[in-house]
Amino acid sequence: MSKKVLIMSASTGGGHNRAARAIKEELEQKSIDGIPIQCEIIDSLKLVNNTMDKIISRGYEKSAIYTPKAYGSVYRFSENSLVSKNEFKGNLLISFMAQKFKKLLNDSNPDVIIGTHPFPMIALSTLKKSKNNNTNLGDTFHKHHYNINVPPMISVLTDYTTHSTWIQNEIDYYIVGHEYVKELLVFEGVDSSKVKTFGIPVEKSFLSNRDRETVLLELGLSPDKLTVLLMGGSFGAGNIKETLAELLDIDRDFQILVVTGRNESLKEKLDKNLLSHTQNKNVCVLGYTTKMNDILASIDVLITKPGGLTTTEALLKDVPMIIPYYIPGQEEENLEFLSNCGAALRTTKKYTLSVLLKVLIDDSSRLDMLKRNIKSIRKFNSSQNIANLVIDILEENSESK
Repeated sequence: MSKKVLIMSASTGGGHNRAARAIKEELEQKSIDGIPIQCEIIDSLKLVNNTMDKIISRGYEKSAIYTPKAYGSVYRFSENSLVSKNEFKGNLLISFMAQKFKKLLNDSNPDVIIGTHPFPMIALSTLKKSKNNNTNLGDTFHKHHYNINVPPMISVLTDYTTHSTWIQNEIDYYIVGHEYVKELLVFEGVDSSKVKTFGIPVEKSFLSNRDRETVLLELGLSPDKLTVLLMGGSFGAGNIKETLAELLDIDRDFQILVVTGRNESLKEKLDKNLLSHTQNKNVCVLGYTTKMNDILASIDVLITKPGGLTTTEALLKDVPMIIPYYIPGQEEENLEFLSNCGAALRTTKKYTLSVLLKVLIDDSSRLDMLKRNIKSIRKFNSSQNIANLVIDILEENSESK
């Protein structure tokens, strides 16, 4: 009989689904005693309710673009007071989710569950807790909730930080991006043997790339010039328009590539602005692209907001970062991580983008220093290590049955 692994993701930004795909790709190459492993990715927000999915994913998208400060305060509020740790009994949303998850568990009967988003893991932990304590969690739960079997659970943190909602006693293992994040979890009371510092998972195809010359020539850029990439995450958020204007005013010789992602109106605005402004720099504005593996390997400096996956991909490609904007909350904490590791420069009132970039252009040894720091923190083989951990758990469970 084949073994089944469920990967619970959620469509709130680029990283969760892509991390899920990276793990699935690796797990499906594995087998136990010649029997392949079945692996399914579930978008947990769609599972609960399509309407709720729209509210949450669109809410995130809009708040990321228009009200980063408001999003930050919601993030902090939920972390500090809205939800006390390991206590979700009164939360109707979580209870409602738990009902849906119960049906999913009964229907698919998985042997291991991996979560790349905290939401589903909270609901599943609630179910597991209710079974272990044999207590009813209120009217929203079915009265036979304790018939449910919740398998071992692995939580994959897709940012370089922790959030109290991630931490549930029922989770068997946490996968984190770095030893710093492990320390944060241990400080929050998680047993250190439960935390594996494998890194944030990235698909295998991302790791290979074509050579710089080919890639830049295709984009109409010169392979011989220092190249700066400007982007703002999967929703194209961040003050890209203002940032590009600032870059164009810097009196140094370099070229600029802008990736606007799915934000088509931003691309149109930038193209229009470039036509109406006289400037002496070569600029390429690119919309959505599937070639980020090639692009990140061909540039010299990345200017971006510090999403967990964007950051990881830049680290894997040795790209120094300058970070002029971020969404308060996880991204702000990712930035703290990168700064503490000496892998990124953050702009401040005095240390503007212009000042930071001029120094990097004038003194290439500063770029080399950032690259050395990046090499010391990046982690390859995250997906393979997660897959091996799953195999260990499955084999252990087979023996104990």
